Amino acid sequence: MINRLTALFNLHEGEDDREKVFESVKKNIRYRGSNLWILACAIIIASIGLNVNSTAVIIGAMLISPLMGPIVGAGFALGVYDFDLLRKSLINLLNSTAVSLTVSTVYFFMSPFKDVQSELLARTSPNIYDILIAFFGGIVGVIAVTRTEKGNPIPGVAIATALMPPLCTAGYGLATAQWTYFLGAFYLYCINCVFIGISTFLIVKYLNYPAKKQVDEKQQKQVKTIITVLIVVMIVPSSILAYNLYRDQQFKKNLENFIDNEFTDRGYTVVYKNTDYNKSPRKVELAFLSKRFEKTEMEQIKSRLDKNKYLKGTDLIIRQDSTDRLNALKGDILNQIKSRENEVDQKDLRIVQLEKKLAENRFDNTQLLKEARTIFPDVNSLSVSKHDLATTTKDSIIPITAVVYESEKVLKLEDSEKLTNWLNQRLRLKNVILFRRAPVLPDLPDKKELKKQKSK
Repeated sequence: MINRLTALFNLHEGEDDREKVFESVKKNIRYRGSNLWILACAIIIASIGLNVNSTAVIIGAMLISPLMGPIVGAGFALGVYDFDLLRKSLINLLNSTAVSLTVSTVYFFMSPFKDVQSELLARTSPNIYDILIAFFGGIVGVIAVTRTEKGNPIPGVAIATALMPPLCTAGYGLATAQWTYFLGAFYLYCINCVFIGISTFLIVKYLNYPAKKQVDEKQQKQVKTIITVLIVVMIVPSSILAYNLYRDQQFKKNLENFIDNEFTDRGYTVVYKNTDYNKSPRKVELAFLSKRFEKTEMEQIKSRLDKNKYLKGTDLIIRQDSTDRLNALKGDILNQIKSRENEVDQKDLRIVQLEKKLAENRFDNTQLLKEARTIFPDVNSLSVSKHDLATTTKDSIIPITAVVYESEKVLKLEDSEKLTNWLNQRLRLKNVILFRRAPVLPDLPDKKELKKQKSK
């Protein structure tokens, strides 16, 4: 049984000639001729892919990048104690890293598109899982290097243990002076380099490659100490980042469940939600379509929020519209007046009713225009008013809310529908109708005037 298991996991079967493998490794650490051209092209391709958020382009850059050459060379050098090869591998790795950083920084500095894309963000927060990917990907890569038939693993390893994208993301961080992006992406690059090298070292040791020269026990111990220190330096921060990622995911999950249980399931429509994860304490802002919460209700909600261990200490802010507050206050006053009808003059009661009616029909056009322009920049002016629309149907009056707007360009049908839906929700109405007012053009001279001007 043991012999069968040993044969099943035997790496010596199909192994290529060791001298041939070693020569191939040494050849791939040098950046001359084709390798240098391929590296330069891979840098540009990866930078463009990250800039335009194209996954396919980024994968192409991973496949053609020759950066794994000096990393595998360094791992081999440590495994056979060839310190001359180790020195050359590290020098070539540092040079290629510096060149890649410089080129990607220049590209992003010159690029007119500097928005943060999802592909860029994905390379700025490494964690323990990136270490596992780099380690096991490196094992697959070095096993493929030592085989007679290389097969398909090499392209897969190039994609899984991505080296070029995080390095170009670090260049983006430098070009835009966003140091958290630079540090996060460069740390991911270092993780990939270190653990591909370590996995190469372990496989070389497992395959019993002969040492280039005999080294004493002290030198062997120094190599093991360096590797141990590198492992600790990479694992500890990434473990902390992985724990923070887990906490963030649990926070998001529990917050969504809390909002569903406390508000959505009770019929309260959430129209605005803003969460700030980076502040301490974390802050959550909510606003509702029509529901208003009293002070005691809000205290009860916050006490239930603090009972959740992932949400404890979160600053919950419920935004309540001042217009709602004014209407509610006037409604309370009106109710008090009605309860004392015998004591209050009917004229005063009518005045209050008219004030309430006016408040319902009064809109802050200036504020609405500011808000509308953040979504629809083409809108230059806007006016909202309520009207009773008379129709040909007998005794039929339809109440509408007319919104007259002015824009340089006619809004597309899709944008017009979006603007109508937004106004209905913003004003808590269902009957908004849009009317576009064309910009006023300067008066043109008539034909007679034109003839006079020509004759002159």
